[in-house]
Amino acid sequence: MGEADAGTPSFEMTWNSTTSSGYCSQEDSDSELEQYFTARTSLARRPRRDQDEPVEWETPDLSQAEIEQKIKEYNGQINSNLFMSLNKDGSYTGFIKVQLKLVRPVSVPSSKKPPSLQDARRGPGRGTAVKRRTSFYLPKDAVKHLHVLSRTRAREVIEALLRKFLVVDDPRKFALFERAERHGQVYLRKLSDDEQPLRLRLLAGPSEKALSFVLKENDSGEVNWDAFSMPELHNFLRILQREEEEHLRQILQKYSYCRQKIQEALHACPLG
Repeated sequence: MGEADAGTPSFEMTWNSTTSSGYCSQEDSDSELEQYFTARTSLARRPRRDQDEPVEWETPDLSQAEIEQKIKEYNGQINSNLFMSLNKDGSYTGFIKVQLKLVRPVSVPSSKKPPSLQDARRGPGRGTAVKRRTSFYLPKDAVKHLHVLSRTRAREVIEALLRKFLVVDDPRKFALFERAERHGQVYLRKLSDDEQPLRLRLLAGPSEKALSFVLKENDSGEVNWDAFSMPELHNFLRILQREEEEHLRQILQKYSYCRQKIQEALHACPLG
């Protein structure tokens, strides 16, 4: 593969799963749409099981000679043609593999079918505004090989992935993580927007146990409401109203039952 342009990573994509996607069109009726979000979206923060442990580790700065040596060592350890190449300006290009672990559906422009790999390679049409959306689940554990520059940032990787698959969700809904296995323990660290994934790949070497990249939902402690569309926000308000009404109904029913039992006990007690 030739060198990527300075600002645009190039991509080679591989599916490792044939899991079918679930659909939910935003052209559906309000009841269906509300039911969809009620079933798939929870505003409450639930504890997660088997969560990878977060960890932080330092990444040293390398001189140009050290980078050249690292690239030689890296290329000598891989068993494929996914080599790293040193450029004349001192930068380098190479491949990173990103595993998608998304538990929520993504939104794409409304169409009769989800984007195929050919659609993803062509990219979205220019000058077309997105008016309607269709939500569907990406195959679980899908894997993408990305050809990127050493200066490509984590945020640019996320944005490019979303563009390639016509995903119109706000990029802030997603985050890139690095995953490592050490002494039988799995560690996970969220990359900052400005970190350079290919640089991390070079420092760690080609071993997937030493380092791998995962795209996940950006679950910080708080909900970023600005990242949701207007239909989604209206949906959440309807969900909250329904939950509030149901909660009030249960409270009234509880106290009505208690009042009834107390009155029955009073009537059963002999006077005097």
